[in-house]
Amino acid sequence: MSEMLTKSAARNIFYGGSAFFFAIFVGLVAHTHGYILSTSTDAKGLTDSVARGKHVWEKHACINCHTLIGEGAYYAPEVGNVMIRYGADTDPKGAAEALKAWMKAQPSGIPGRRQMPQFNLSEKELDDLAAFLEWTSRIKTNNWPPNKAG
Repeated sequence: MSEMLTKSAARNIFYGGSAFFFAIFVGLVAHTHGYILSTSTDAKGLTDSVARGKHVWEKHACINCHTLIGEGAYYAPEVGNVMIRYGADTDPKGAAEALKAWMKAQPSGIPGRRQMPQFNLSEKELDDLAAFLEWTSRIKTNNWPPNKAG
């Protein structure tokens, strides 16, 4: 066997290796998407109200202060589990009403605390935002956040 790698052998190794690892990459991406969609997301609960709530979330740039399942700014509390903190796992309607009342009462005016601005959301927007946050609370997050306080 030759001690030197020929140009054609190097080219074959490069193309073969590239094709092999590209196939592995495609397989892993397909597996991940299939796993995530089948295990973590509540696809049946994804309603028009949830989609509109996400638009409210984006329109008012809530992620600039809050985190949602660990993504976003750390200025204000995590809201991926806020509906569970309000008791949505036992009383979804009551939790939504509590969230809406809290949103309407902002800013709280307590000195020394960070203040959330008043966005003057309509009842429909508040309902949709509550639906979105309730939907996010059902996503399997591998126990994130690590505490329930947010």
